[in-house]
Amino acid sequence: MEFKHIVLENGLEIIAEFNPDVYSVAVGFFVRTGARDESPKINGVSHFLEHMAFKGTATKSAEDVNRIFDEIGAKYNASTGEEVTLYYAAVLPEYLPQVFSLLADIVFPALRQSDFEMEKKVILEEIGMYKDQLSFLAYDKCMQAHFQGHPLGQAILGSDESITNLSCEEMQAYHQDRYHAGNVLVVVAGATDEHTIKGLADKACGPWRSGKKFRLVEEARPQKSLVVIEKPQTLQQIFTQMGKAPAATHPLYHAADILCGIVGDSSTSRLYWELVDNGMAESADLDFHDYEGSGTYLAFMNCDPELAKENMEKMQEIFAGVNLHGVSQHELDVAKSKLMSRLVIRSERPMGRLSALGGNWIYRKEYRSVAEDLSLIDSISLEDIRQVLKEYPIEMLTTVAVGPMTTEQVESIIN
Repeated sequence: MEFKHIVLENGLEIIAEFNPDVYSVAVGFFVRTGARDESPKINGVSHFLEHMAFKGTATKSAEDVNRIFDEIGAKYNASTGEEVTLYYAAVLPEYLPQVFSLLADIVFPALRQSDFEMEKKVILEEIGMYKDQLSFLAYDKCMQAHFQGHPLGQAILGSDESITNLSCEEMQAYHQDRYHAGNVLVVVAGATDEHTIKGLADKACGPWRSGKKFRLVEEARPQKSLVVIEKPQTLQQIFTQMGKAPAATHPLYHAADILCGIVGDSSTSRLYWELVDNGMAESADLDFHDYEGSGTYLAFMNCDPELAKENMEKMQEIFAGVNLHGVSQHELDVAKSKLMSRLVIRSERPMGRLSALGGNWIYRKEYRSVAEDLSLIDSISLEDIRQVLKEYPIEMLTTVAVGPMTTEQVESIIN
């Protein structure tokens, strides 16, 4: 494999990992913008823009966009998060010119008023749909409560109010501010070469206006909080909790990820054996989420309301025990083995490499091969785990409960 970093005259960055031993190629346009970059008034505009990309461009209709993707057999989609909006596709190498050109085109959609009004209805329906998904509702409310007053607390989808009041002109202004060569990273992985990519990028992206990436980054300072959403008709009780963890650029972010695997992976973790394997809870997890300037431990538990008190007490005992005594060498070895296996399996496809390459570059401005990733994981020691626990103990500050339990019942468990 060969890695290349290319910068066009307008400032557009391209990183590519060429692999002659695979039979496909993946391309992703990583736009450094998301919910945290929006003002409260236009909250949800980044995700809305992602939808608009498939509604057509100055030269292509929505039908043209989807037809071309389908004709070349592309596996394509887009996603929006708190910090990145991604447009991507994977194809056979002979169709790379078409898919590269199309992706470069749709990130600058026509943003027609008629398309805007039609898609607004779709977005509002999506917001309503996710409100009915209790696990998503719990996560969304937990992010808002944990990051209250901080940009990371803004909902990716926005709200009924912000989307209803959003104008096409406001969307156009936001797109103008955030979509330019200096704020986009193009990532390529798979069966192609530097000459081909440079030629495609010059043709499709060379005319883009230049600009500088910008984002106000300040570490969040969450306060202890509790939110209870009573849903009397539901049969399961959900608890979502968040605590402070390392940011994306912290040297121990990998140790924090492995720590969460030991404590709360969906299989063979402490939470799994204590709560899920014996039928006490339907699910019980601890995950690590890292962002620019901030990070979180995210705990999730779903169970029968009658078992909620006992389960929450066990979770807190597990967290306190890890904070006090750390983890064993055996637990660390198992967690590293699982993480390395998942990494290798995911990396066997160019599409799997795309997210790893883009994430590393956007957050840490570094390239790591699969072998280097494996070496980094393997190097994590018990001392690294102790250090991350010293700086960021697993202590939950924010709790959101969704289900049939009343506020008084939840407070009696948490306090």
